[in-house]
Amino acid sequence: MGTLHAVRARGITKSFGDVVALDGIDLDVTQGQIHGLVGPNGAGKTTLLGLLLGLAVADSGDLEILGAPVGRALAAPDGVTGFVDGPGLYPSLTARQNLAALAALRGEDGQTTDIDDVLAEVGLTDVADDRTRGFSLGMRQRLGLAAALLTGPRLLVLDEPANGLDPAGKKHVHDVLNRLAEQGTAVVLSSHRMDDLEALCSEVTILATGRVVFSGPLGKLATENRELDYRLSTSDPDAARRVATDTAGIQVIDDARTRTDGDVLVVRALVPALDELVVQLVHAGVALRELTPVVSPLEAAFLALTEQQEAGR
Repeated sequence: MGTLHAVRARGITKSFGDVVALDGIDLDVTQGQIHGLVGPNGAGKTTLLGLLLGLAVADSGDLEILGAPVGRALAAPDGVTGFVDGPGLYPSLTARQNLAALAALRGEDGQTTDIDDVLAEVGLTDVADDRTRGFSLGMRQRLGLAAALLTGPRLLVLDEPANGLDPAGKKHVHDVLNRLAEQGTAVVLSSHRMDDLEALCSEVTILATGRVVFSGPLGKLATENRELDYRLSTSDPDAARRVATDTAGIQVIDDARTRTDGDVLVVRALVPALDELVVQLVHAGVALRELTPVVSPLEAAFLALTEQQEAGR
């Protein structure tokens, strides 16, 4: 049985006048997957999310959502919901009234029990009867997610859902998204928060100037010929330094940007060389206590793209 795709895009292009926002984009998102979109400002993330939500139409290419080809109509496909540039809310209405109004606009009943359930799910029960004009950014984001949950989405599209969230709010959102994925809902989200993407996403697509420069599992980033800096903590720092210096493909870093304390060594390497270093440390009788990236593979890729974009201006 083949993979069930929530999103399948091939060769998608979209321009606004002389500005090319998307240039031959391919994207695959399977059901039950949380898929992240990453890229510098202006990379095309918001435009792509807009296409998935039916807010815009591609100039060319093929786009299928939930198994059905997307036509030329500006309308969200059945089973798809979410928000771009923040949720649209009525500031004079309470959280509960906002959800009831949105349900009515969609031609739904908006049962009180359903509204109470989604408010509880995103942690807004205590402010259900407060007017949203007084809500913080994080509270508005959570209410936007609650509005999306009312529809029982099969594809949820979110733009910067972690904006303004405190730790408790972030936990609520993460729990909701993970539960949805476990139940088969596909989630596509854009964020500049690398920690959120790494915690949530099984795969990411990295965009730069409207093109895909990487798409796949997060673990694949570390193996695609990218040298990363790693913190290395051992039982014998001096012996570890000697072993690292003698291991091919390992560069010991001694600049102030990566130095942390005298017991931690920072090395730069590709994954195969790092694997060999671990073997050599074991052979030398040096116990390994910590081996972690100074900057995660996802953040390193994002920073590299940002630097390339700045250099090209």
